[in-house]
Amino acid sequence: MHIHILGICGTFMGSMAVLAKELGHHVTGSDANVYPPMSTQLQAQGIELTQGYDPAQLDPAPDLVVIGNAMSRGNPAVEYVLNKGLPYVSGPQWLADHVLQGRWVLAVAGTHGKTTTSSMLAWVLEHAGMSPGFLIGGVPQNFSVSARLGDTPFFVIEADEYDSAFFDKRSKFVHYRPRTAILNNLEFDHADIFPDLPAIERQFHHLVRTIPSEGLVIHPTTEPALLRVIEMGCWTPVQTTGAGGQWQVKLLSEDGSKFEVMFEGVAQGVVEWDMTGQHNVANALATLAAARHVGVVPSMGIAALSAFKSVKRRMEKVAEVGGITIYDDFAHHPTAIATTLDGLRKRIGDAPLIAIIEPRSNSMKLGAHRDGLPESVVDADQVIWYAPANLGWDLAGTAALCTVPSIVSDSLEGIIERVKSQAQPGTHVVIMSNGGFGGLHGKLAEALK
Repeated sequence: MHIHILGICGTFMGSMAVLAKELGHHVTGSDANVYPPMSTQLQAQGIELTQGYDPAQLDPAPDLVVIGNAMSRGNPAVEYVLNKGLPYVSGPQWLADHVLQGRWVLAVAGTHGKTTTSSMLAWVLEHAGMSPGFLIGGVPQNFSVSARLGDTPFFVIEADEYDSAFFDKRSKFVHYRPRTAILNNLEFDHADIFPDLPAIERQFHHLVRTIPSEGLVIHPTTEPALLRVIEMGCWTPVQTTGAGGQWQVKLLSEDGSKFEVMFEGVAQGVVEWDMTGQHNVANALATLAAARHVGVVPSMGIAALSAFKSVKRRMEKVAEVGGITIYDDFAHHPTAIATTLDGLRKRIGDAPLIAIIEPRSNSMKLGAHRDGLPESVVDADQVIWYAPANLGWDLAGTAALCTVPSIVSDSLEGIIERVKSQAQPGTHVVIMSNGGFGGLHGKLAEALK
């Protein structure tokens, strides 16, 4: 079957393309921006990519068009599909029908940490010899691909609350029907499709409604929004993590790189790994709870986590030049920025820390998170904010409210010059964006040479 995917370079759609190829389909796709790491992964799989949405790519007609949620009415390819009556479907629906049917789905939902936690969970099952399938919105370094079918009934999926398609406004995760569900955390995000937090809570409850009574829901005790979701009705056993929960930790190092795991008051073992930050400790606890649900004893899960390598673009060390270390991080919400910087600060002590932040997500562009930004960067020594031309609010005003030195730059060259003038051996530079950031990481490394 020839499947053509519109919006193929998104992390979800690109991963879905890999699965379709593995199932034996002829897969092609197009996107407005064809860029790494997804473009390289797809090309390595022999998937043909087209830049742009010229309807010519749909002639001769494919057997099925899978339409990504970034596509909207007015897009030339979308209009062609509708006018010609070509069969089409959303990505989540295709996945539910052709991959997840009849499998034990382990879903990881939440505002933050979905990619890292689903990578951890897939790795723990892999380490235990369970050879799971997975679809992850990033490239886990333990696997080097973002998706695979797997050889067993188990399938780990990053369960996103974003909408499914222009013709299906339900959250993607309502299609997945998990048996094991991690609800990591819940804050306001995706301001382009959700008016407020209760609207997102309602979608999370739609997910909870689909989990069987023989399944398991895992959530932290510290998230009021998730407690409200569960209070709307839950027909599934629940395990809780964190303070007062069944799963707890005893930190053995302040930066979260070593901790003891407790389940129902009994010590299960010590995780010692390369990760930092309280958020990753929380991700690990949820992972161990989910893995135990499918038969992985905690001691085995702990051994796996100690060998876990992070996901590409999650505090990934991309260069070290003249004693200056450069990291690439995906954080694009004040909470994620704050927890990431906190973890690094605890690891590096008093070493100089420069944060470079691009407000690129739809919620950021709409200014939905602007009030939380000044507080999110307190662990940095200085911050460089990048103001793209299309930002619709006053970034300089927000930068002025920061308690650490902050400047706004409207060019990559300006950012590079600033870092060159400020960084010295021993400085750590964290570049935070959920996009390619114009290749800043490589350009900065080159300039520092």
